[in-house]
Parts: sequence; structure tokens; C-alpha cells
Amino acid sequence: MNTTQNVKRPIVLSGVKPTGIPTLGNYLGALKNFAKLQNEMTEYDFYIFVADLHAITVPQDPKELKQNIRNVAALYLACGLEPERLVLFLQSEVHAHAELGYVMQSISYMGELERMTQFKDKVAKNATQGVTSALFTYPALMAADILLYDAKYVPVGDDQKQHLELTRDLGTRFNNRFGNTFVIPECLVTKQGSRIMDLQEPTKKMSKSENENKGCIFLLEPLNSIKKKIKSAVTDSEACVRYADGKDGINNLMTIYSCCTGKSFEEIEKEFDGKGYGDFKTAVGEAVVKELEPIQTKYKELIN
Repeated sequence: MNTTQNVKRPIVLSGVKPTGIPTLGNYLGALKNFAKLQNEMTEYDFYIFVADLHAITVPQDPKELKQNIRNVAALYLACGLEPERLVLFLQSEVHAHAELGYVMQSISYMGELERMTQFKDKVAKNATQGVTSALFTYPALMAADILLYDAKYVPVGDDQKQHLELTRDLGTRFNNRFGNTFVIPECLVTKQGSRIMDLQEPTKKMSKSENENKGCIFLLEPLNSIKKKIKSAVTDSEACVRYADGKDGINNLMTIYSCCTGKSFEEIEKEFDGKGYGDFKTAVGEAVVKELEPIQTKYKELIN
């Protein structure tokens, strides 16, 4: 008799909102990292979900949302996740997410939710069209998403660390009041690639929600368009490829190149010593295309 069959394996959990096609930033900061973690953490089960309930905190076209859900699910697999060790599911099909989300709201305080920086940012962006209450309580639902599965680890970028800390606070608060119920999750911080910036405004994070998309690379956009956007990326007048304060545009391109090639900043500086930004941008464009082309090919196979 194999007694290991009944042993519960620890869980790594994460999710992505199906609001349009994921960006290069989403891929380098999250999707690529999931596949890497799955290869390294062979003793863990991976639970990955499409967070459609989070998507409707802002207005969505139902037909577009349905297609975006399929796109994100296909892209998860196209980015290298192994289906054999993966539970891939749709958030709204598990009713316990919304149910526990309400319970988490009931033990959350207004001040905690008001302090969430992402809420403040979205209020500023959506001030003219109004802000939904769901956008305000979003972190309580996110806490439910994580606590529901007793997840041990949650991969997060810098912009989600605050939400995970609130999840830990709510889980601990519930356990203290009602008995030991939830596993308190730990974060796996994505260091490299966690903040890929806009190519035109490199002080802002690359975002698919911006009105202008010249600074944003989408995973499924034509390869020639990707190269063109990188060639037109904002740099500086120094004409020297090095990572330093005040060189936001070059720092961003070096981060992208490093994530795609595995080269350190020091190696990149040596590679382009004495070369101009034109050569560097061409190399970055080729590296990104080399990274995304097989993903686009696999995606087309899956979606069709």
C-alpha cells in the first residue's frame, strides 16, 4: 500500500485577471516565473486560476471577457506550465471564492482597504466614470482566493505585496477569533522582472489599461510591431548602456534584455561597451521576439 497517496502536498497559488491580452510585463513578472517555479518546486502542487470575478470590478464587455478568459487560460499553458502538475480553473466557477470573500469583508476594516495603493491609483484613473464598491473590497476577495486553498506560497510582484500582507492579517485575525482554520501564506517575491516599465514613460509600470499602447508590448502582438516599439523606446542622451540612477529608459530595456537572455547587468554592459543605443535596442527587440515567438505559436495551437 502506498501511504504517500493520502499526504497533502503543499500548494503554490496565483491568478491573473482576464482583462485584455497580458503584456510583456505580465509575462516576465509572473507567467514566466510560474513555469520556472513549477520546474524547481517539484514537491508542490500548483493552483492557477483565471480571476474573472476581479475583472468585473471595472466595466467589461461580456463577449470580450469570455474571449479574454480563453486567451489567458491558453497563454498560461503556452508559457510553459505543465498540465500534469497544474490545477487550472476559473474563479467564478468555484462559488466558495465569493462566499469566503464576503466573510473576509466582514472582518476587514475600512482603513485597511483605504490604504491599498492600487485602489488609490485606480480611483485616480477612474475618477470621471466612478469607482465601484467591488474595486474597494477587491483585496478581501483576493484574501479569500488564497486562504481558500491553504496555499503555502503565493508568487507576487512588488505591486501585490501589500495585498498579500492584508491576506496574512485577515487570515491571522480569523484564526485568532474563531480557531485555527487557515494556513497563513508566504510570498515568493519575483525580484527580476517584477516591474517592467512603459517604453514611452519608463517611470510608470507597463500597463494594458493605459489609453496609449505605444509603450506597452502585448504577448500576442505581431513580432514586427514588438521590434518597432522597442526601437522607439525612450532612452537618454548619454548613449552609454549602463544601469544607473536617472537612466530609467535604459534600465528598463536592460531589465527586459536580462530577463529574456539570462545575462546579468554587468554582462550586458560589457556586451555593449562602445556601442550605441541603436545596436542595443535591436538586440533587445530580437531577444524579446525570440522569447515570445514560440509562445505565440503554442498559443495558436491551443486556442484553435
